[in-house]
Amino acid sequence: MWADDGSASLEFITAGILLLVPLVYLVSALSVLQGAAFAAEGAARQAARVFVQSPTVEQGAASAEQAAAIAFSDFGISAGVAPLEYSCQPVPDACLTRAGHVTVTVRVSVPLPLLPAFLGSEKAGGIPFVATATQTVSRFHS
Repeated sequence: MWADDGSASLEFITAGILLLVPLVYLVSALSVLQGAAFAAEGAARQAARVFVQSPTVEQGAASAEQAAAIAFSDFGISAGVAPLEYSCQPVPDACLTRAGHVTVTVRVSVPLPLLPAFLGSEKAGGIPFVATATQTVSRFHS
């Protein structure tokens, strides 16, 4: 009666591919973005921790940069990381005052996966992440 014998498999394959490819890309992009969010949060937390345990501000900044670099490398992020930002309370000029607070801000921009390289990093539309962590300097800090 009807002349559409055998077309169901072709329709199934076509519809499956049209739905599967965007779904795979969505899962891939979300995993990259979630990893960047975890990396930024971990980098800020660890940088703040090592900063408040350092004897001097210079050593604290160097240790914080190294801790953030390790946190980002654990998640495979090597590009797009901005320099760390520090703020100190209650005395902004003396970060390691006893019972003071040190806040570290981390910024990273992560490009979406599978974007062509010819777009360039400034045109590729990286997704920015900002994480902030605050730690208290020990009241027994020397």
